[in-house]
Parts: sequence; C-alpha cells; structure tokens
Amino acid sequence: MDFAAIAKEVLQIESEALLASKERIGKNIDEAVELIASIKGKLIVTGVGKSGLVGSKMAATFASTGTPSFFLHPTEALHGDLGMIGKEDGVLAISYSGESEELIKILPHIKRFDIPLIGMSSDPGSTLGRYSDIFISIAVPKEACPLQAAPTASTTLTMALGDALAICLMKKRDFKVSDFASFHPGGSLGRRLFIKVKDLMRSSNLPIIGEDTPLKEAIVVMSEGKLGNVLIVDEEGRLKGVLSDGDLRRALMSDEFSLTRAALDFASQSPKRIEDESMLASEALKLIEDHKIQMLVVTDHEGHVKGVLHIHDLVEAGIK
Repeated sequence: MDFAAIAKEVLQIESEALLASKERIGKNIDEAVELIASIKGKLIVTGVGKSGLVGSKMAATFASTGTPSFFLHPTEALHGDLGMIGKEDGVLAISYSGESEELIKILPHIKRFDIPLIGMSSDPGSTLGRYSDIFISIAVPKEACPLQAAPTASTTLTMALGDALAICLMKKRDFKVSDFASFHPGGSLGRRLFIKVKDLMRSSNLPIIGEDTPLKEAIVVMSEGKLGNVLIVDEEGRLKGVLSDGDLRRALMSDEFSLTRAALDFASQSPKRIEDESMLASEALKLIEDHKIQMLVVTDHEGHVKGVLHIHDLVEAGIK
C-alpha cells in the first residue's frame, strides 16, 4: 500500500477545503471581527467532541494574541458553569452539524441574556445557525477520512478560520510584537524583549587589576575570576584595558614576553564596552557575536567599571 500517496491525497483534500472556504469569506468575517472587538468581557468558545478540542485551541490562540478568551464545555455549562458567561461576554459556538445535543441545550440560555453568538457550522439552517447572530460556514466538500466519518478536513478548516479571526483581531487592535511578548514572558520572544543587560551582568567579585600589575599576577587573577579575562583599571577605577586568554596566548609567542612586565602591555587597550546597562540583552549578544568576543564590559559615562556581561550568562538565560 502506498501510504505516501494516501498522505498526499489527505493534504490535497484538506487544502481544497481551505481554498473553497476562502472563496466564501465575506461580510460575515468583518462582522465577526467587529463584534468580538466590541465585547467588553471575554470571548467564550464552546463545542463538543472534536469541535471542542479545536475550540480549546482557538480560545488559547485568542487569549495569547490580545483577545481575552477561554473554552467552556457545553456539558459543564449545563451543570453550573453557565454562570461563567457574563452579560458583557460573547460566545463562539462550534458544531459541524449545528445540532450537537449538549451545545443546542445551552443556546436558549445564552440568548435569554442577550449575549451575542457567533456560530460555526456547515448548515446555516441548523439550530445553531438559526440562533447565531453571525454565521460562519465550516462546510467542506468532503472529509479526508475514507469513511466520511472522522472529522478531518472540517476540523482543519475550523482551526484555520479561528486563526484567521485571531489575526484579523490582532490587526484591528494593532497588536505588536511587544504585546505578544508580554503574554509570553517565559518564552524566547519574551526573554529577547524584556531581559536587559543589568539583569544578567556580573557586578561583584570581578577579576580586576591595576594598570601596573605584572602579567604573573594577572594570570592568577584570571584563573580565579573564571571569566577568561582580566579587567585592567587605573587608580580611579576607569577601564584601561582587558587581558583575555587569547591575548595571553599571543603574548607567549612574543619575543618581548616577560611575566614581570605590566599586563596592560599585552592587553587590548580598546576593549568593547557599553555604557547603557538598560540595553536589551539580545542586542548585547549581537554586539558580542559581531565582534567575535566573549565578554562586554559595562561602564558609566566616565569609564568606571560597573560590571561585565559574558556570553555564557546570555546562553544560560536562553537569549538567542
């Protein structure tokens, strides 16, 4: 049996369902977006079975993109949770047939409180279709299931339409990347947009030596500092140079190498540094990568050392 061919046929059927729906999209989507955007409360998504699973995903997508939303199972609603729907909320109900028994039973209660209802079904003449203030068709020419029993193309279409509504609402609200990050502070995007240099930089127990310190002592401080670098400062704590392990290896190859010479003689006297500790850590990482270094020194405007930001700290914090 050619399973690859079967898989391709499934994708073909589902893609055709999406394209067919694309041709039906019109004023009803505009109305649905305006209705949801006007809701002062939350958008409650409800459905049974596979429609419920899709609805749960849709509610999560809405909630993470600026539309307060949660999923409510119709059966739970019938047994007390109907009180979770407030008068300032809206409901998006999903049922391919439009006749799912558990869902149909809660519709009169929703309408009794004059709560706006968006219905997603294959049949506008179904009970759900008749109760809906706005109807969105999720009809498909056929399911990908060979028995025409398991929801496949129809659930794909329903989820895609949910995504479409979420994106329209993002555009409507001018939802920016910073807004998205605020809903995902623990994600990589949140870390990139909120963690600053001051949150990660080391400001204590720094490997610092004076500008006249001999190389022999600098090596000891470098080993104890465990940063692979030594900061060299003048008497007032202003940065004069950075001696890296790379500088030390190059010094060993020099004809003028001597452990008694000042470490500053072998150090980089124009090290990369930043003065803005409020810089995003992601921007600091780009500087480190662009200059092919391991560490940035953080100073004030007069060059006094305030801390260091090492690439290892950035990696451990998940900054990419």
